[in-house]
Amino acid sequence: MTKSIAVFCGSALGAEQIYVEQAQTVGRSIAEQGKTLVYGGGRSGLMGVVADSALQTGGEVIGVIPEALVNRELAHPNLTELHVVQNMHQRKTLMADLSDAFVAMPGGAGTMEEIFEQWTWAQLGIHQKANAFLNVNGFYDDLLKFIHMTAEKGFTQHRFSDALIVSDDIQQILKQFDSYTPPLPKWGATDQQELVKPV
Repeated sequence: MTKSIAVFCGSALGAEQIYVEQAQTVGRSIAEQGKTLVYGGGRSGLMGVVADSALQTGGEVIGVIPEALVNRELAHPNLTELHVVQNMHQRKTLMADLSDAFVAMPGGAGTMEEIFEQWTWAQLGIHQKANAFLNVNGFYDDLLKFIHMTAEKGFTQHRFSDALIVSDDIQQILKQFDSYTPPLPKWGATDQQELVKPV
């Protein structure tokens, strides 16, 4: 059972109102299920919207933000907990430690980097936590095509691309988080075609 959900999303609101609406739904849904929201600690953009929505619904919200971004991203003043760390590496590591699963909402390069790192860590067996894309209005369609192309070209093992949870409905994602079964990690596979054989 997942108790805490990390949400990666933009520090901007985006060009379409549906992104804001979905951020409100995400924060509210996590709180209504009694789960804790873990996120980047800012009060701007979709980050602020999802945090505010969870707080307004009575949920617990934990933010993690580097010192250098406290003023730039306007650290949220009303969180259940706010952890101020030294750098981005510590931010991502602590968010991973505090979370049972990860979901990427619409966002830019930072959002991509965060969800891809957690997906990579899952492949390497560093953790066995689920990764999901909230595919609002097809936002991630092209990225998902690219991910599956890397599997077709032999650079990603199919079990890892297939393990990604994709939906435009946060309720479906939360439901799948609770029933998630992780694939065998990259270096724990018994499939000889996927093992590096000694010379």
